[in-house]
Amino acid sequence: MAFQRRNTDKKGSAARNAARRDGPDQGWIWGRHAVLAALANPKRKHISLHVTRNAATELDATFQKLADIELPGQITARLPEGAVHQGFALKTGAPPAESLNAVLEPTHGLLVVLDQITDPHNVGAILRSCAAFGVRAVIVQDRKSPPFFGALCKTAVGTAETIPHVQVTNIADTLIALQEAGRYVIGLAGEAEARLGDEVAANAGPGLVLVLGAEGTGLRPRVAEHCSALARIPMGPKAESLNVSNAAAIALYEASRFDPRINPKPE
Repeated sequence: MAFQRRNTDKKGSAARNAARRDGPDQGWIWGRHAVLAALANPKRKHISLHVTRNAATELDATFQKLADIELPGQITARLPEGAVHQGFALKTGAPPAESLNAVLEPTHGLLVVLDQITDPHNVGAILRSCAAFGVRAVIVQDRKSPPFFGALCKTAVGTAETIPHVQVTNIADTLIALQEAGRYVIGLAGEAEARLGDEVAANAGPGLVLVLGAEGTGLRPRVAEHCSALARIPMGPKAESLNVSNAAAIALYEASRFDPRINPKPE
């Protein structure tokens, strides 16, 4: 496998500035789990690989030959400020999105829709929960969603490579299409009267769709309007709300209780 070589000799602030200018089609991934998972993903087109001598021992023979062996500080200089790389940095292309048609039918499995959640740490954490609880794919808007690089991949701990994503132009119109295909769409909303557990139990199955909105603003009005139902996570009075990635984990756990792959019925 041959890597493309682009701007691999930049150092210091020049490298950091270049990292910030990367377009949506390519970017940096750092951290052991994130880089090793990305290298194992045949759908990504890699550009350059930079590792410390110790980190190189964890690569297979092919990638050892292709990697640039560098000091930790040299790798740090290539990345955005604050990136904790653990001796691994990879410049690579974005993973291709699946089409909506590939996940439209209810039999294709549980879907998660993210309505303008822009924090890469939250999206990465949600992807990790999606992997744990058997989600078929995550649907995001093609604008106002973070690219599959950097902090998103670091937080996802490799699961950004294993959970397919679908990019759509309009979330509300997508929810309409999902319902027309026979899916049941539950939007999480703190002001809803219905409880999440009740809605999931009444409509559980592979055709379920969970929709989460951005922290603070929640679901946009037109998105909420086109959900089959809105539901809340029951909470005590000492906390006003949950971080969206925590809310996602709770919602996905509720759905997984009815998934025989994760919770098989005792014989």
